[in-house]
Amino acid sequence: MKCPFCFAVDSKVVDSRPTDEGTMIRRRRECTHCGKRFTTYEKVEHIPILVVKKDGRREVFDSDKILSGLLKACEKRPVTMKDLEAVVQDIEKQVYNSLDREIFSQRIGEMVMERLKALDEVAYVRFASVYRQFKDINTFVEELNKLIKEK
Repeated sequence: MKCPFCFAVDSKVVDSRPTDEGTMIRRRRECTHCGKRFTTYEKVEHIPILVVKKDGRREVFDSDKILSGLLKACEKRPVTMKDLEAVVQDIEKQVYNSLDREIFSQRIGEMVMERLKALDEVAYVRFASVYRQFKDINTFVEELNKLIKEK
């Protein structure tokens, strides 16, 4: 690691520990040339996953979009931020563990609805109405009837 003070390329690790979130390693280093100390962070490099949209466009997977949709669906509902973050982490883990380089947006939407149904039924119906683009009240009622039958 190059020293930020004297630009020498040799340094030694003095201390190493995980960050609070556990997603990175914090390393305290000391330059073997000038003796000054500096901090570096090491994290796992994620290979980008592409999301294939309905119209065929591809964009990089962004878990913040999932959280945004969940926040809209759960507005004024008794669902904690911790619960929503757990849903996002679960979906993110499933997407990255699939080992596929591409995933269809419809699959992500289904994963969100599956988890929302267990979390909050009203939020599930809200999300489903936007996601499935309910055309009229009959489509909405059909989805509600399915939900009632599952109980």
